Amino acid sequence: QVQLVESGGGLVQAGGSLRLSCAASGLTFSRYHIGWFRQPPGKAREFVAVISWNGETTRYADSVKGRFTISRDKAKNTVYLQMNSLKPEDTAVYYCAADTVLRQTYYDMDYKGQGTLVTVSS
Repeated sequence: QVQLVESGGGLVQAGGSLRLSCAASGLTFSRYHIGWFRQPPGKAREFVAVISWNGETTRYADSVKGRFTISRDKAKNTVYLQMNSLKPEDTAVYYCAADTVLRQTYYDMDYKGQGTLVTVSS
């Protein structure tokens, strides 16, 4: 059974940092690209970042470029999203998802986690 479990969300002040984790199990981690997506309150789910299976390719939404960094640890089957200089508009439920195709569309991803809430106060 494939599981993607997000953690690391919480409440942080604007300008602060958080690191989200996405722990994968039940799949061959090295074969999957992993993406982060988010859904702000009352808005649609949107792409944040994605990392290729080997970590050599990363892509970011324009809104987070220069502030967020995606990385992966193959020994721990975990992908991270380091979020710096957080803004109130980063408030959202953050989801990770896995696919063998490098995608930026959440609903096309093969496997999805349950999400973790990030709240940024002003």
